[in-house]
Amino acid sequence: MTPTVLVAGIGNIFLGDDGFGVEVARRLSEVDVPESVRVADYGIRGMHLAYDLAGAGYELIILVDATGRGEPPGTVYVIELDPASGDDVAPVLDAHGMQPDVVLRLVRTLGADPGRVLLVGCEPERLDQRMGLSPVVERAVGTAVDLVRHLVATHGSGARAKEQPCASAFPVR
Repeated sequence: MTPTVLVAGIGNIFLGDDGFGVEVARRLSEVDVPESVRVADYGIRGMHLAYDLAGAGYELIILVDATGRGEPPGTVYVIELDPASGDDVAPVLDAHGMQPDVVLRLVRTLGADPGRVLLVGCEPERLDQRMGLSPVVERAVGTAVDLVRHLVATHGSGARAKEQPCASAFPVR
């Protein structure tokens, strides 16, 4: 079966909580997911992700990343991204960059439509040069795994994600 959903863990494991998405992808690789779902650790390889998105024709893309939104550290979000926004802004080509907006613009520059894109983000506590997640973000990893599994399970049901913290539905603390 050809995967129709991509779950992409993104981030830099050498910058503390920025490794959140990579850890979520690692944990998802240890649990059962439907055959229609591909889970991948992209780390900081934005160009690789853009080319994969341009050529695969996924119905749903779930990016998982540390995302500062001004909430308490460890807060987990789901945000529906608009791949069409910023059409008049040329992407900054950086083979090791992983800004989701730049990756999505690059996909469009390659002549593809990324389709529906969700971001499962976690408010970071520390983004300094060190390995390992802070304790509050480490606890949020399980929450994000559950959230991604929920999003995959409800994909195609007509339910739409809205930009919102998910702490009430998926407790972190």
